[in-house]
Amino acid sequence: MQTQEQVVSTQAERYLLIYMIGVLVIICTLIIVFFTIFQRRKNQLVINQLKQKQAFEEELTKTQQEIQEETLKHVGRELHDNVGQLLSFATMQMNVVAKAVNDDVKPKVANASEALKESLAEVRTLSKSLNSDVITNLGFDATVKNEIDRLNKSGLIEANLTLDGKKVDFENKKDEIILFRILQEFFSNTLKYAEAENLNVYLSYNPKLLNINVEDNGIGFDLESAEEGSGMTNMRKRAELINADFNLDSQLNKGTVLKLSYPYRDV
Repeated sequence: MQTQEQVVSTQAERYLLIYMIGVLVIICTLIIVFFTIFQRRKNQLVINQLKQKQAFEEELTKTQQEIQEETLKHVGRELHDNVGQLLSFATMQMNVVAKAVNDDVKPKVANASEALKESLAEVRTLSKSLNSDVITNLGFDATVKNEIDRLNKSGLIEANLTLDGKKVDFENKKDEIILFRILQEFFSNTLKYAEAENLNVYLSYNPKLLNINVEDNGIGFDLESAEEGSGMTNMRKRAELINADFNLDSQLNKGTVLKLSYPYRDV
């Protein structure tokens, strides 16, 4: 039978044990809470850094696009104003020469004069495709059609444009320019590398989306082994700027297909 002192001692030890367990639980709880708060703050910091990096990259891309547009606009104006004027003057001079030369030389002068006229028309068409102000004024469809006509006149490829659905005007006019630059990049790559004979462009207007398909029948390339060059990177980044779905598919000896799905955006 335990004495009163032993009972008191046992209870004291029990209380001490409970106290120590309680303190340990509190300490563990505080550690867990502190770790959880620290981890959340760390995760939030990482998320904020990623958002800042993404925002910085988007802003950098926008700035690069604006610089490129200003450069292209300047080149377009120079072509139209300076080179265009020189070609116009040369054409008038050739007309004067045609009246003064002998009959046997006139066919050659006429051929030269015709070449100058075609060059002048090409320069004016090219200047329109480079100047973003002209693109905005003409509208997306008309600008694409002008580019298709220019490709056909070059004799390097046979290009076709097909329109489907009721045309929807862009609320954000800058998006017209960005979309057109993507197509221009694809056209340029097709002429440089694809060795294609045909190029087909399909514009399908839907109430909420503009679907664009561009196909060439060139030699194609292996997407998995090919390095993503500046042209492909530019197209992809431009599509991201306007929230357009971008898909480029190519197979060896089967050509290349570009698919864009653009959601009409407000300004």
